[in-house]
Formats: sequence, C-alpha cells, structure tokens
Amino acid sequence: MKKEIKAPITKEAVCDLKAGDYVLITGTIYTARDAAHKRMQESLDKGETLPFDVAGNIIYYMGPSPAREGRPIGSAGPTTSSRMDRYTPRLLDMGLGAMIGKGKRSPEVIEAMIRNKAVYLAAIGGAGALLSKRILSSEVIAYEELGTEAIRRLTVKDFPAVVVIDSEGNNLYETAALEYCQTEENMDGAPDISQF
Repeated sequence: MKKEIKAPITKEAVCDLKAGDYVLITGTIYTARDAAHKRMQESLDKGETLPFDVAGNIIYYMGPSPAREGRPIGSAGPTTSSRMDRYTPRLLDMGLGAMIGKGKRSPEVIEAMIRNKAVYLAAIGGAGALLSKRILSSEVIAYEELGTEAIRRLTVKDFPAVVVIDSEGNNLYETAALEYCQTEENMDGAPDISQF
C-alpha cells in the first residue's frame, strides 16, 4: 500500500505503517552516518544535548556527494544501516521515530523498535541521483568537520521509501524471502525454460 507521511512523524503514523508499505515522506529529516552517531553517543555519555531533538524525527543514513551548481545537494543514496546498529537502541529509547537506510538490522535494534514503536525504512541503493531530486534544501547543523558525515537538516518532498520493519517487528526481508522460497517450491513441476 502507498502512504504519504509527514516528517517529523507521529506515533500514530508510525503504528499505521506496515512492512511492505511504500511511503512518500514530506517535511524535515536529518542525516547521520556512523561517525556522527559516534559523536552523538559521546555527547550523551558526557551528559550533553544532541544537535537536534531525536524524538519523533527521522534519521537518514546518508552522506551526500558534492552538490552540482544550482542544486542543494549531490547524490544522496542510503548507507548500510548495520553500521549504526551499536548506537541505534539508545536513540530509539529517546524517541527516534524512524530510520532510512539499506540492509538488515540487528535483533537489538528490532527489539528497541518494537519497545518504542518506531519503523525502519529502506531507500533504493544506487538511485542516489534520483533521490536527491526529492531534497529541496540541505543545511549542515553539526559536526561540519566530518565533511560528508556531518549532520544535515534536509527538507524533502515525496521522498520515496519502503517500510522494511514495522513497529510490531514484521520484517519484509524475512517475509519476502519466505514467499520467494515458497514460490520456488511451487515451481518444481514447472517446465524447464533454461533452453529458451
């Protein structure tokens, strides 16, 4: 099912999303990769505040390429999400609403998502140039010295993603693989088309 969501995201909107839903995100989201997550963890360990309030917000695991003339940002494809797994449960416990990335998440992250009612969304890897066209503005708000790994505030319109893991822990990577295996089993009696 295709759904339009606003960012920041409410708990009601999170709970309405189901694994497999296609979403179009409009509003404000933040970028942060592993170096920025490490810095945020260090800040929290020191009792400091974060550069933005994570509660209800969406973090996009992305480090853009340089912007071309007239554009707010360069290619903006997703980073492998597992690189952030060691830091994510703490942010989820602080109210993080959703994450956008690619690839699987650890059991600890999924448990924290269920506990805090959050979702994990996937953006299409390899489509960074197309995704950047959905970004209307980009502003570095913290850790500028990290370059592409700095935290950015993005304004997006109809940014496309797929719900991979919903707030109940339903996981599209697992269910899709199971459906594929069942389809393969049903194909056992099918004619051999490899010769065509």
